[in-house]
Amino acid sequence: MAFVPIKRDEVQYPCITLVGMAGAGKSTLGELLAERLGWGRLDTDRYMESYYGIPLQAIMDTYGLDDFLRIEEELVARLNLTRTIISTGGSVIYGERAVTRLKELGPVVMLDIGEDTFIKRVGDAENRGLAIGPGKTMRDLYNERQPLYRAAADITVSTDMSTPGECVEAILQQVDFS
Repeated sequence: MAFVPIKRDEVQYPCITLVGMAGAGKSTLGELLAERLGWGRLDTDRYMESYYGIPLQAIMDTYGLDDFLRIEEELVARLNLTRTIISTGGSVIYGERAVTRLKELGPVVMLDIGEDTFIKRVGDAENRGLAIGPGKTMRDLYNERQPLYRAAADITVSTDMSTPGECVEAILQQVDFS
């Protein structure tokens, strides 16, 4: 039997995609949302690692920033899922085709954290596979990505001052499955 992709209008339940800075809670909330809804879960960083068979940092070290971003965009742009919580890598926002595909799959939720919280949670991000250009600081990266996340988001939930359970509730209250 041949593989037949699901057409968007045939999807009874879309996916929910989580975007945001490293340390915003995409993996934690992705797991909680998937459990709560009884859905599948995909972490795109882990997907890249499984596709290449090496850790995320090794993909970055082997291919460099530009190819890392191209690889991420290509893999995410090809996703064909339903009833799945998608926790993205923070750099997915640079891939126009990836963002377009994620929006086709369902609502995109920005998990928003303040700049100081980002710096505190992530530190220097050593060996994290963080896609940051040469000479850029963590603050530069934060300020560069925030407007991109906001532009892509259908829903924004602040994760700075709320518990993971409260964040899950906030997301579910705003997602429209009709």
